[in-house]
Amino acid sequence: MSDQPLWSPTAETVANSNMTRFARFVEERHGLTLEGYEALHNFSVDRRADFWAAIWDFCEIVGEKGERALTDDGMPGARFFPDARLNFAENLLRRSDEGEALVFRGEDKVARRMSWKELNELVSRLQQALRDYGVVAGDRVAAMMPNLPESIAAMLATASLGAIWSSCSPDFGERGVLDRFGQIEPKVLIACDGYWYAGKRIEVADKLASVVEKLPSLNAVIVVPYLEIAEDVAARVDKAKSLPEVIGGYSTAPVTFERMPFAHPLYILFSSGTTGVPKCIVHSAGGTLLQHVKEHELQSDVKPGDRVFYFTTLGWMMWNWLVSGLAAEATLLLYDGSPFHPDGNVIFDYAQEERMTLFGTSAKYIDAVKKAGLRPRDTHDLSAVRLIASTGSPLAAESFDFVYDAIKPDVHLASISGGTDIVSCFVLGNPLSPVYRGEIQGPGLGMAVDVWDDDGRTCPPGTKGELVCTEAFPSMPIMFWNDPDGAKYRSAYFERFPGVWCHGDFAEWTTHQGIVIHGRSDATLNPGGVRIGTAEIYAQVEQLPEIVEAIAIGQDHEGDVRVVLFVRLAGGVTLDDDLTARIRKQIREGASPRHVPARIVAVADIPRTKSGKITELAVRDVVHGREVKNKEALANPEALEFFKDLEELKQ
Repeated sequence: MSDQPLWSPTAETVANSNMTRFARFVEERHGLTLEGYEALHNFSVDRRADFWAAIWDFCEIVGEKGERALTDDGMPGARFFPDARLNFAENLLRRSDEGEALVFRGEDKVARRMSWKELNELVSRLQQALRDYGVVAGDRVAAMMPNLPESIAAMLATASLGAIWSSCSPDFGERGVLDRFGQIEPKVLIACDGYWYAGKRIEVADKLASVVEKLPSLNAVIVVPYLEIAEDVAARVDKAKSLPEVIGGYSTAPVTFERMPFAHPLYILFSSGTTGVPKCIVHSAGGTLLQHVKEHELQSDVKPGDRVFYFTTLGWMMWNWLVSGLAAEATLLLYDGSPFHPDGNVIFDYAQEERMTLFGTSAKYIDAVKKAGLRPRDTHDLSAVRLIASTGSPLAAESFDFVYDAIKPDVHLASISGGTDIVSCFVLGNPLSPVYRGEIQGPGLGMAVDVWDDDGRTCPPGTKGELVCTEAFPSMPIMFWNDPDGAKYRSAYFERFPGVWCHGDFAEWTTHQGIVIHGRSDATLNPGGVRIGTAEIYAQVEQLPEIVEAIAIGQDHEGDVRVVLFVRLAGGVTLDDDLTARIRKQIREGASPRHVPARIVAVADIPRTKSGKITELAVRDVVHGREVKNKEALANPEALEFFKDLEELKQ
């Protein structure tokens, strides 16, 4: 790690930030002096009831706050704002004017814009339709949809009634959809008539008909036009009508909002499901709202009129995060399809043309742009981009270098990390502190994050351990669906350290009070009993231009564990002795001799989840001859075949 920051906020940036305004707000309210992010963070975890009450007031949450901000202060079991009543959708639909709420691009096929007025009108009609389909508070509405404006409107209509929203992307296979929605028994399903990906037109009518047949809980199916064949698809699917037919019978009326308790369920999100049927993680309206407005308005400094983009699908929690940008009165820039169609410039074209201010993406995307040889700063006007956020996997130090060299030299780069489990972040950026190479800036406000050793002691900087959160926070799940006694919930997060959230990330503090994530704990390698994070290996090997992507596992071997590295090679490259030696040299010198793999094997593809994360556990199971329980959770399950019965791993 370097002691020279890659980016530091200017005095003007600090003074004009929402976070500085919030600090002054807290100082005045509580008679404190809070200089700098560390002081504000200390206040936020030491006086959490005061902090979250201040978030409610500063971010002007619409609803009745009640007298108490926090009771029963344990994990699990803490209750935030137990007397409050609010509606999530009411907080996102603060505007109804002609200003731009949503901009949509679907590859090079479709471009649309939707005003706040048009969004409210669509939500109104959908709300009336859902009500007539019998949807009431607590019912589930599911969606198999692209990242369309209609997806957001349908979620808002669902939330306005106090019903529960759950979604996946339309590329999920039939089994993957049923493994999720079959557990939660939705009353209404909203689906597209098809979608575009990499220039290909993909129809879903057969899959949709089969899914609907196996969801007996459904009262209705709404088919949204994208390929403009919605009526034809609806005619082939039981209980289905096209969206124009559904809403055509309703005139616009003011949207009504059912205010519910703070902990009323809003979303059901799903774990990746690569080790079995996905867990159904239930998030509250109040907890999601408070956490997201904090992360948008304070950590990301989003202000009214900002233009916020995150490359995501409806199968990833970053979609839920993105949509909450409406509460900050930002314009959301939506994209659906391949980020490399027709070429690698498409998202940067979008950023330039729409004056994007927050550019959200994944570490894998940044690496892919680098490997494509692109230098967007030389080809695009990115002057409006203030913040680049990256998540999905750890952002390598070399990717930090690439962003500042080839994308934008004066941008705030925020590597962020959290997950589906909390529908938000544990560690992320902030506009008051410098950015150092390879480091996440630090814990989010209100998040009592630490890194612990096996005995529950704080690890000193530079020592790896488990990422934990030692105090309750509002966006903890309220429950798992179909887990009546809470046993699965407690086992998932609180078994390792009772009363403390153990997130399953392998991490370390830095000397700058930043955080480095080294990968998932359950994918950590243990050769000779020494824990090694897989991200440390990827950061080195993926610097080589011959390597497109890599995945590392621990293979049981002769009473120990040995590191095996699989590589996907660039076109025309073969894994010869020279390349093998250079890979080992790069890892030895860039990481340590302990990181050097015992075996290096070339494979044609690497399995990944629908949200683009490589899945070490599935590969490890295949290598050890164990069945992968839920291949439907993978975007490319056929890739697992490359890892079966490999001769290279038999000696």
